[in-house]
Amino acid sequence: MRIAVFGLGFVGLTTALGFADKGFSVYGYDINKKRCAEIALGKVPFFEPGLDDALARNLGKTFTVANSAIDAAYKSDICFFCVGTPGLPDGSADLAHLLFAIDSVLETVTKDCVLVVKSTIPPGTLNERVTPHVRAKGANNPVAVNPEFLREGKCWDDFMNADRIVCGVKGDEAKNLLTEIYIPFGAPLHFVEPNTAEFIKYLSNSLLATLISYSNEMALLADAVGGIETARAFHILHEDRRLAGAGINTYIYPGCGYGGYCLPKDTAALDAVARNRGFMPRVLEGVISLNNEIPDLTARKIAREAGEKSDKIGILGLSFKPGSDDIRESPAAKIIAALIQGGYDSIYTYDPLAMREFQKTYRLSITYCASAHEVCETCGVVALVTAWGEFIGIDKAFPDTRFVDCRYFLGN
Repeated sequence: MRIAVFGLGFVGLTTALGFADKGFSVYGYDINKKRCAEIALGKVPFFEPGLDDALARNLGKTFTVANSAIDAAYKSDICFFCVGTPGLPDGSADLAHLLFAIDSVLETVTKDCVLVVKSTIPPGTLNERVTPHVRAKGANNPVAVNPEFLREGKCWDDFMNADRIVCGVKGDEAKNLLTEIYIPFGAPLHFVEPNTAEFIKYLSNSLLATLISYSNEMALLADAVGGIETARAFHILHEDRRLAGAGINTYIYPGCGYGGYCLPKDTAALDAVARNRGFMPRVLEGVISLNNEIPDLTARKIAREAGEKSDKIGILGLSFKPGSDDIRESPAAKIIAALIQGGYDSIYTYDPLAMREFQKTYRLSITYCASAHEVCETCGVVALVTAWGEFIGIDKAFPDTRFVDCRYFLGN
């Protein structure tokens, strides 16, 4: 069995190495030449626990970085497309990268090669956009969709020990091949209609986004009422046996809003699908609206504590969540931008992993420090924006510093 994987980001590289670890012959390719070169040298170009060891085990054995899309697709039995589907200005998913990747292999793959979209695509996309596009190119390959359910920081474990595998297929060719490659993982394997598979992915992400916005709204209400121990209230809520142990408690907790690559674009894309079909999703639009407001509300909270605009403000945490160096749609970036716009121009920051990428991506006029202690020694007001474990107890170490606990994290 020869497998090709296109796109070697968090999802693609995990997918490629996961199948390679099970003994399949896997060829990976990414349009980013620098990324391919790093991986070919045995280096994972982003922080993701478990991938370094998996790459070391399989590189040059069951996993090969291909020189081109054509080389990766050559004689492959199945091609997985794990490229980005970023949001467009209207919230809908941009399929340009996905369709380009598919086009790049159509003249190379055999007619029996199964084309599998692992990229996140809105309900209806495979049937209405992808399959017609493939057929218009004169190709009759089986086409399927296989959404991922990977958490950044836990991608490897989530792939190798999946709680469920969902495949949207039409016809036995794709079903039989996907069964063969997924049986070794021992997870529940669900074959459904393509629209259903796509919907399940968005059902999952929109629920998580809803829980986050709900929690933030309740925290804002607690602030308005006053005298409420917000963090303690949520921790006691988590003891509810209907929630305890479900692994979802991290989403039912207030903070700075959801960020990263998936939740912002996926909730917006699902909202766009609904509106384009003439349905107004009031709950979903409320989730998105509140999440868009949270960074400004958080910045105002920090500004109230700081007072004078000449005061130095510290920001601890730049990644969108702890355990990851991903700064895409980072709440910290929006909070800092709001503070700068409000006239606070002496901002000092620290993050254990994400500073280099944050500086390169956002180019904000801020000072990057070597440690959390340096931030606290420099600033009279420090906001904890990402709940990294190493920040636990920082308020005890600097009793004279005024902390704004944006993650309801300190002292718990």
